[in-house]
Amino acid sequence: MRYSPVRSNPRVLALLLAGGQGSRLAPLTEARSKPAMPFAGTYRLIDFALSNLANSGIRNVWVVEQYKPFELNQHLANGRPWDLDGTYEGLRILPPFEGSERDGFAEGNAHAIYQQIPKLKESGAEHVIVMSCDHVYQLDLRPVLAQHEETDADVTIVTTTVDDNPTRYSVVTVDKNSRITDFQYKPDNPNGNTVATEVFVYKASVLIEKLERLAQESAKASKDADDASDEGSSIGEQLGDYGERLLPALVDGGRAFAYPLHGYWKDLGTVDAYFGAHMQLLDGNGVQIGDPDWPIMTNTIGLPPAFIDHTATIGRSLVSAGARVSGTVEHSVIGPGVTIENGATVSRCILLGDNHVKKGAVLESVIADIGADFEDGRVGETKPGPGNITIVQPASPGIG
Repeated sequence: MRYSPVRSNPRVLALLLAGGQGSRLAPLTEARSKPAMPFAGTYRLIDFALSNLANSGIRNVWVVEQYKPFELNQHLANGRPWDLDGTYEGLRILPPFEGSERDGFAEGNAHAIYQQIPKLKESGAEHVIVMSCDHVYQLDLRPVLAQHEETDADVTIVTTTVDDNPTRYSVVTVDKNSRITDFQYKPDNPNGNTVATEVFVYKASVLIEKLERLAQESAKASKDADDASDEGSSIGEQLGDYGERLLPALVDGGRAFAYPLHGYWKDLGTVDAYFGAHMQLLDGNGVQIGDPDWPIMTNTIGLPPAFIDHTATIGRSLVSAGARVSGTVEHSVIGPGVTIENGATVSRCILLGDNHVKKGAVLESVIADIGADFEDGRVGETKPGPGNITIVQPASPGIG
């Protein structure tokens, strides 16, 4: 069955948290926010969250920004690529703002949600989907919402199982009735390998009430600290990330449920994960970007088709529009506008775009940021283990 649009659900609001600096992806995120990171030559990381929402019929989508949003805003294009440019519903960009003296810029994702409470109340939404924008996966949110309502959950956490070390995730324990009985935030000694995917469906009234109560407790604690030492912490420091206080409190309340995601999911928060997701995609066991029933939509730029010269040798690679390949490319992702001259070799690389690889250059296990060029000579080397990816940036990086 081919994909067809679905009707909007006005009772549901999606909140995409797109404000993180993404320091673990540095230096690739020094000039852009993490959601704006290119993926698979054609896409940006935020495209997966936006496409999952659009394909699921969710038309009220708010994007909360903070860190270097310029490149991300250019890509979002007022929501048009995802059919989210409506007059009364669609994409809304929530720019960074500074609150009161004790509530400055967002200091964690729970704090970022708390700062939007006045707008959440005005929206009249019954359910709030909160999503991060640095994961690649495909998920129909309609059955998630259906289970959320059937169980009368305060929060439904979409979960998956991971093969890698679960200590960098939120680890959950789930009983036979899908109820979450324990929540560990980035634990040193995890209880298992079932983790939160950072896709949450909240009952809006409960989310607002819980955040306001936590903020009141934080304000009281800060006042007490002021009285004692004149060094009270801010609301943002107290609320932090939602894994620190918000979600444990909801789990303790007994109405937190899990919805298992079956299929590919990967957190691209580190350089190794980002590189590995591309290699999995090329090997055929990564995210399915070509599913006609669940398209990944993006803001495409009008570029000519890729030109493949008669001297080119290409194997198991993705070559984007606007690229010109005359050399050898193996197991690589070639972004838009890349030129690879005859006599150049590119192996196990991700070239993000507008790169020029000249004759005699040999690239291996390299991530080249947009605009980085290569002269004659070898760059990078394939080595076992993490942390062996060579990142090359342009001489004059752009402004994010």
